[in-house]
Amino acid sequence: MKKYLLYTLSCLTLSASAQDYRDYLGAGHSKGITVTSSSQQTKTDWRESADAINTINGNGLDGKLLETSRFLAQATFGTDLEYIKTVSEISFEDWIDRQFDIESQPLQQLTQNIFEQARQIHVSNGGNAEDFDNLNWQYFMYAWWQSNINNEDLLRQRIALALSEILVISRESNLGGYGIGLADYYDVLKDNAFGNFRTLLKDITVHPMMGVYLSHYNNPRSVPDRNIHPDENFAREIMQLFTIGLYELNQDGTYVVDGQGDRIPTYDNDDIKEFAKIFTGLGPAGIEDQFPDRTLRFGMGHYFARKDMPMIMYDDWHEPGSKQLLNGYTIPGGQSGMQDIDATIDHLFNHQNTAPFISKRLIQQLIKSNPSPAYVSRVSSAFNNTKGVRGDMRAVIKAIFLDEEARSCSWIETPNSGKLIEPMMRYFNVVRQIDLDNNDGRYWNNGYDFFRNTGQAPLSAPSVFNFFLPEYVPSSEFADANLVAPEFQIHNSATSINYLNQVDAWTNVRWYEVLRTWGLELDGTPLDFEALKYYARDGEVLVNQLDKLFTRGQLSDDTKKIIVDAVEGITRGWGNDVTQTDLRVKMALYLLMISPDYVILK
Repeated sequence: MKKYLLYTLSCLTLSASAQDYRDYLGAGHSKGITVTSSSQQTKTDWRESADAINTINGNGLDGKLLETSRFLAQATFGTDLEYIKTVSEISFEDWIDRQFDIESQPLQQLTQNIFEQARQIHVSNGGNAEDFDNLNWQYFMYAWWQSNINNEDLLRQRIALALSEILVISRESNLGGYGIGLADYYDVLKDNAFGNFRTLLKDITVHPMMGVYLSHYNNPRSVPDRNIHPDENFAREIMQLFTIGLYELNQDGTYVVDGQGDRIPTYDNDDIKEFAKIFTGLGPAGIEDQFPDRTLRFGMGHYFARKDMPMIMYDDWHEPGSKQLLNGYTIPGGQSGMQDIDATIDHLFNHQNTAPFISKRLIQQLIKSNPSPAYVSRVSSAFNNTKGVRGDMRAVIKAIFLDEEARSCSWIETPNSGKLIEPMMRYFNVVRQIDLDNNDGRYWNNGYDFFRNTGQAPLSAPSVFNFFLPEYVPSSEFADANLVAPEFQIHNSATSINYLNQVDAWTNVRWYEVLRTWGLELDGTPLDFEALKYYARDGEVLVNQLDKLFTRGQLSDDTKKIIVDAVEGITRGWGNDVTQTDLRVKMALYLLMISPDYVILK
């Protein structure tokens, strides 16, 4: 047996060589070795102890744990430390593959179920069931939060949210009263998150919520003598925002330029008019049960129509004749309306811009605001052809998350690497990464207070252009560096201060619930600090624990010192209700969650 006497342990950097080291200290190679040291510590009332053998066996080295925390910060809405430890024991590709196999419960059905439960609660509180008939956006929100607490389909939910910020509809429109429709549209995003982009594009095209939002529901053919012409709204946005963008792109997302160095537009107004002809004739597929006297027909108001049934084609109202699309492509006359739509979806799906356009948008949503052209090109290549398949979302997802630019620690130190975490993602993080004081398993939440303060909630963008533009440049410094920072468009003097106030409220666990409902006389759900109070006896230990969860091991020494000093300065509580450790956890969590080390994901 080998014995080592260790007085000082230093960090050594070993140069790579051809030598095959079969027995060396560190990285878990401690079999048959006994270590004694000049100091071995066990503190009273602490579970942990400092053992000499840990200096060489790898215990206490958090590199893989922190790398996993960073990966899950990109791929999920947040996880607790035990889950991070579990994932750290497998490869990230294995975790992704396992996530691909997890199904999600339908959000549409959950929304309906929650509405029925809410009605029963309303009646049990003395209300009238007949007055409780507005299944609006808040029940979709209740269902969204319920399905994102203690769930296993973490990656699917994260991709669905990213897609919802590209293929946008919003409750902040005439859709706000249709909770079932919002939930069903989100199911389309969620169910296609691991499918094929072509299928997803077709499904959102014929979804009645998109039809109402971008006005191709009941979009009629031309009737010149009545001055009726096809609506151009969806025709424009399916190109500009959902597939090909404004200018021709190379595979790496850079712009194709002409001989004068100018960008080349992908389409013009005449093209929009031709595309508008394609998206005519789509109308309601069913009637809501409460309107039995209505007749299903083209032109029936969307209020009476089913919001969870794909629109159907009324060929009499579809624009006849051929249509001239992009790059000389012609849709022949004599086809049915749905044949025209399918051919057009194929046309856009196979356009050279679609792969880099969608790939870059997803990278910006999930990883970083300014991906290198090489990164975009690699993801575009996966989109264009993976094992002979174009548009395979599983291949695209793996290409995004497993790319060297997403995974290598060297990119963390690159100044133009990273992104501002969206406010609603920070909200999801705290609810998922800190314990909740909830005994009934009901995690309903309308999130309205947070929405009012920051302007963000799922399916709640102010326009089809999302909460922020992907090309947004916040200052001359960014412009000079040729960088964009999309999320900074909603980071202003109002929302930034409101976010600070929200974090202050969340961490007031005796007086504030992070999850709450409207008008049902139900208790909300506050955060639960009990587990963290164990670590709060030592400010540095507490901050180190939170660093693993929220800042991915990237908490700077300066920020850490500020937080630790503030925590250690709290020497007593506010009586029995609010203890010293309560206040220490509150202070540490508040300061960490408002720090740039947290809100910038690198």
